[in-house]
Amino acid sequence: MLQLARNTYDGIRRLPQLPAAYLHPWRRESIRRLTELKDINKGKRAFIIGNGPSLKQTDLTKLKHEFTFGMNRIYLLFPELGFHTTYFCATNDLVIEQFHEDILALPMPKFLAWRSHHYFSTSLQLSDIPTFLYTSYTGPRFSPDVRGRVWEGATVTNMAFQLAFHMGFEKVILIGVDHNFTSKGEANKTVISQGDDPNHVSPNYFGKGIKWQLPDLDTSEIGYAFARDTYQKAGREVLDATVGGKLIIFPKVDYNSLF
Repeated sequence: MLQLARNTYDGIRRLPQLPAAYLHPWRRESIRRLTELKDINKGKRAFIIGNGPSLKQTDLTKLKHEFTFGMNRIYLLFPELGFHTTYFCATNDLVIEQFHEDILALPMPKFLAWRSHHYFSTSLQLSDIPTFLYTSYTGPRFSPDVRGRVWEGATVTNMAFQLAFHMGFEKVILIGVDHNFTSKGEANKTVISQGDDPNHVSPNYFGKGIKWQLPDLDTSEIGYAFARDTYQKAGREVLDATVGGKLIIFPKVDYNSLF
């Protein structure tokens, strides 16, 4: 009953947003792009790259010619790697607020939460805008078609799962999704980093002075379970190749055996 009340409240609160979420020129362009991407990679495989410390133990050079989804501040690794991910995703308000200029400069297709569009200049050419997804915090579900509303599931990784399904990928492999954080506290609480970041692959990922939200691992797992079940019912699969990862939702696979 509590969940129903929350969803009802959220639905009412979102009503004023609905016209722009579907009719704003930026969203209409986004929907057009997403239509072109529907099932474009049917039958292929993709890697969703988390940002956990385990990436330090993962040979990312093997991914140079693979389809890859990078998230949040993954771009900090690009100079070292010598290549960038195929796609980029971000949904968290604090990430986009603080790093929207970095994100806009990235060369690959970028997928962001629609509510973040106000961080970008209205003078942008239509061809230069990121692709905006109409995401929400409530109403748990998996959207196989991301042209409509997409549930975030407390992590951008769940957005990437839904995008990958929309694009038709048959096999999706997780790496760097450690599902384990050194920093503890109330889920979704906003904190300001006081020094080097121990929770992600780079010490300056959320370094000193950067605002970020503590993880909500329980809600993330709900989204992951939706992803697992939806992929399975469609005859597709999700595998977890994270080195030492704590997530137990998906079948485990040795990363090096995939190449």
